[in-house]
Order: sequence, then C-alpha cells, then structure tokens
Amino acid sequence: MTTTSTAATKQAAGTSPAGVVRFENVSKSYGSVRAVDGLSLELHPGETVALLGPNGAGKSTTLDLLLGLRPADSGTVEVFGTSPRDAIVAGRVGAMLQSGGLMEEVTVREIVKLACALHPRPYAVDEVLARAGIAQIADRKVDKLSGGQEQRVRFALATAGDSDLIVLDEPTTGMDVTARQAFWATMREQADQGRTVLFATHYLEEADAIADRVLVLHRGRLLADGTAAEIKAKAGARKVSFDLEGQIDELALRGLPFLATLDVSGHTVRIQSHDADATVHALYGLGLYPRNLEVAGLGLEQAFVAITEAEEAKAS
Repeated sequence: MTTTSTAATKQAAGTSPAGVVRFENVSKSYGSVRAVDGLSLELHPGETVALLGPNGAGKSTTLDLLLGLRPADSGTVEVFGTSPRDAIVAGRVGAMLQSGGLMEEVTVREIVKLACALHPRPYAVDEVLARAGIAQIADRKVDKLSGGQEQRVRFALATAGDSDLIVLDEPTTGMDVTARQAFWATMREQADQGRTVLFATHYLEEADAIADRVLVLHRGRLLADGTAAEIKAKAGARKVSFDLEGQIDELALRGLPFLATLDVSGHTVRIQSHDADATVHALYGLGLYPRNLEVAGLGLEQAFVAITEAEEAKAS
C-alpha cells in the first residue's frame, strides 16, 4: 500500500492540527541533574527545525520526552493535541534515534518490510528503500553495513509510512558528503509536502543551510529561538579579519574598543567585535594600516558559541 498526501489534503480531511508539538513548562531531572528545566516551546506544520546545544544541554532528553520514551517530572508535553504515545500509535510520528541497535541476522529489505507492516499508513517497501538510497544494499545483512549505511537504514525506518512529524537525532553522523547532501534533499521534499521535521545535530552548517527555525538549548532551557539569521544577530558581534606587516603588537590590539575575541596567526589577525565600525576606526587610530580587511557577520557556529559562552558567564 502506498500513501501519498499533502498538507492541504490532510487539512481538508480535518486531520492537520493547529500545532504539532507543545511543551509547556516541562522539567525532567536525573537525580540532582536537571536535564530539562521549565521548557516551553511549540512546533508548527511544515517547519524544518534544528535543535542545537552543547553536550549536556538537554537535547536528547527533550527528544525522549517528545517521543514518550521518558515521562516528564512536571509540565505538559502534547503531540498533535494528544499524548506522545497516542500520536505514535496513530502513526503520526517517525523517529530516527542515535540510541538502540538494529536487528541482526536480517536483511535491509526484511527490516524495512517489518517497519512498513507495522505503520498504520505504510509506503511500499521499494519506495522506502529508494528514498533512503539503500535499494542497492537491500539484500545485505544489517550487521554487515557501514556506519553511514546503518544511518540510512534508520532513516528508512523513520519514513516507512506517511507520518506528519519526523524526528531525527544526529541523522547524518557517519555519512559522507554525498550521502549527507542526498539525505537533506530528501528531507526538503518531506517538508515541502507539509511534514514537520525536527532534527538535532552537531553539524551547525547543516542547521544554517537546512532549518527555517533554530532552537538553542542550554542547561535544559530554551536560550534562543528564531531563524538562523536571527540567531546570528542575537550574538551581537561581527567578524573582522586583516593582515598586518611587521611585528604585531597584540597588547595594543587587545585594547581595541568593543573587542570580543582576538586571534593572531602569523601576519593575519581575526577578531570578533560588538561594534565593528568603532573597532576598525580605532585600528587606524593606532597608526596601523590593515590589508585585506574584511568585515562580516558571524556564522551560525560562531554565534552559537558566543551565545552559549555568554550564558555560561552569567551562570558563573
């Protein structure tokens, strides 16, 4: 059985809710460690959302709560207006997690066929294999796969049926560049069909290129929520790079106004400034003549580091 539907079809059928996921003041602790701390957020139909945070930020616990794998200590978690378990039983959620192994002594086709058979709205097995890019290894035993191939099998299991929400935890770990590009092209197709895609990743360039919304977690709290451009702007700093001839006086450079960071490598100077115009003006005021001067906004990775480091400084 092959099911193909769009967001408009589901809306007409009355099955597409106003919201997809809702966390309201949710907390979860493991002993004295507060993994999720009063978290509130909402996800909406058709969004592609990146979940970012340093190690220990609460990303995996947040996904576990969303998928009903762990109960919240307090607060409310709803998926499509009901409990996570009910939404999953109804086939509305597909998930690709880091934890948990794959069945051994079965072929790729057999394990994908099982996932399709268990889904309330399954796709055809061959369609799932092709979408995940694993049709050519369909007859290979699962325990004989490379790490990247295993990831693509996990993706196939997550998209074995017509789910409205797809949750991915570090989905492209172990994939080469070509496989990662093909993977995200497939996920764009899923979002274009009205599905909500939530993914946690350490590849911040993926979040920058793929997500139309970025959530930054820190110590179980939602630190930032917006587009990649808004997250970059929130960092409040810009990159300035230039070359200097002769001996570089680092002490003088450290006295530049609005300086956030300074890195000197050979004759190249790279800084982050909270007011790039004032910093560059002061640079000339020191009698220096920078060559190859470049001023640009922070990338998402640099903005992410700046935001989380600022939060750490507040906490200390």
